[in-house]
Amino acid sequence: MEPNQKRRASIGARRSPETEAAVKSAARGLLAEKGYAGFSIEEVARRAGAGKPTIYRWWPNKADLFIAIYGADKDAAIPLPDEGSLRSDLLRYTTDLWRFWREDTAGRVFRGLIAEAQTSEAALAALRFKFMPERLASPRTMFVRAAERGEFAAGEIDDRLELWVGFNWFHVLTDQLAADEPSLARKIDLLCR
Repeated sequence: MEPNQKRRASIGARRSPETEAAVKSAARGLLAEKGYAGFSIEEVARRAGAGKPTIYRWWPNKADLFIAIYGADKDAAIPLPDEGSLRSDLLRYTTDLWRFWREDTAGRVFRGLIAEAQTSEAALAALRFKFMPERLASPRTMFVRAAERGEFAAGEIDDRLELWVGFNWFHVLTDQLAADEPSLARKIDLLCR
């Protein structure tokens, strides 16, 4: 706990908005300072003046807490475009996503979650069953709208979405997020054929 900081009291089964805000603020600060590898529930609890049991009740592990921070930050930074074509929507969304991964703290340390998921079953489960469904909801909407407009068959939605995710993860994992727009546009064109 930080000096001159009072310990936050639990309010039972409900989340205290004050404590939740303090935990998320402490988590963001720690991620900015130490990245994903240096991120721990224990240090977040100390900085937030919250009990570890409270944090573990809300977020069972550091991957779950990171996913909550990442999701809130990403949703605030990237609006879902609706420009009338999958190509236009994907180009805008992908450009914004790559900017988020380059410039936002949670975006920059996202690779840490992927790395941890390779050696931790808890992190893999959080990535696969929490992160992926939540984070793919917006992109899926773009693909569904495109199929409804007749841009491609509805049976191709999942395949095209997976190809788009793989393309993006290749770029984030190899730190190639500054592609020029003509190059990105060509790749999006291929995906939208």
